[in-house]
Amino acid sequence: MKNSPKLLDGKWLASKLYQKISTELETILPSFSRAPGLAVVLVGDNPASQVYVANKSRAAGRCGFKIFDRKLPANVSQSELQGTLEELNKNQEVDGILLQLPLPRGLDQNQALRTIDPAKDADGLTPLNQGLMLRGGSELLPCTPLGALRLIDLALSELGSESDVSYDDIAPADLAGKSAIVIGRSILVGKPVSMLLLERNATVLMAHSKSANLPTLCAQADIVVAAVGVPQLVRSQWLKKNAIVIDVGINKTETGKLVGDVAFEEVLEKCSAITPVPGGVGPMTVAMLLRNTFEAYKKRATIKGK
Repeated sequence: MKNSPKLLDGKWLASKLYQKISTELETILPSFSRAPGLAVVLVGDNPASQVYVANKSRAAGRCGFKIFDRKLPANVSQSELQGTLEELNKNQEVDGILLQLPLPRGLDQNQALRTIDPAKDADGLTPLNQGLMLRGGSELLPCTPLGALRLIDLALSELGSESDVSYDDIAPADLAGKSAIVIGRSILVGKPVSMLLLERNATVLMAHSKSANLPTLCAQADIVVAAVGVPQLVRSQWLKKNAIVIDVGINKTETGKLVGDVAFEEVLEKCSAITPVPGGVGPMTVAMLLRNTFEAYKKRATIKGK
C-alpha cells in the first residue's frame, strides 16, 4: 500500500495569512493616517524576477497595500541604485522595501542591502536584522525561511487545505527532539532557515555542495530542507521514512518543466509531508513579505490625532 503524504499547499496557507492581514487592516485603518506601503525595486529585465515582482505587487494590492514600483535598467550604476533606496528610506509612506535579487552583474548586492533602512527591511536581509535573528530578537525575518517554517508547522498540525481554519489556528511547532538537515548555505535561505529551526529547538545539520556522504546525512533527518539549486537532487533512498520534506528549489528542465531540488514523485512513498514545486514555498515567500511589511507599518504609521 502506497504512502499518502500530506501535501503542504503554500497557496492555501498564504491565502489564510492574506485573510488575517486584510481583516486586521480593515479594523485598524480608520485609526491610521494611511495604508501600508510596499516599495519593490527591480533592476534589469530578468524574466523570472519580473514574474516574482508582479506576483508580489498583486498580492500586496489585494491586501490593501499601496505599491511603489521602481524599475531600473540593468546598466544602472551602484550609486544610482543606492540613491533610489535612500529615497525610499526617506519616503514616509513606504513601510517595506524589497530589492529583488539577484542583481545584474556588476552591482554589489551586499552594499545595496546595507543601504536599506532596517526598519523597512521587508525581506529581512539587512545586516542588522540578520544579526538580530541570530540573537533571536528580529521581527523582520527572511521571507523564504519564515515561510518554510510555517509549512513545517502545517506538516506537524492536524490541519490541511481542506480545513476551514484561520492562519492563527496553525500553532508554531516545538521541534525539540527532531533532527533537521538544511542542504544549502545561502544568506537567502540556508543560513537563516537553520537559525530559525534552532530557535524552535530542532537539532540542525547544515550541509551543502561540498558535504561528503549527503545521502547518509539526509537519512538521519526528520526534516529535510532542500535549498541548493540542483534539480531533483534529493532521492527517495536518501530519506528517513516519514520525513517532512521542504523543497525550496525551483529549476527549469530542458523541456521547460519546473522542478524542485527533490525528486517529488519518487519521494512520495517515503515522506509524511512535502511541498510541491511550484505551489509550496514560493507562495509563502510572497506572503511573508507582506507579513513583514505589515508589521513594519504597525510600528511606523502615525495614529490619527497624535
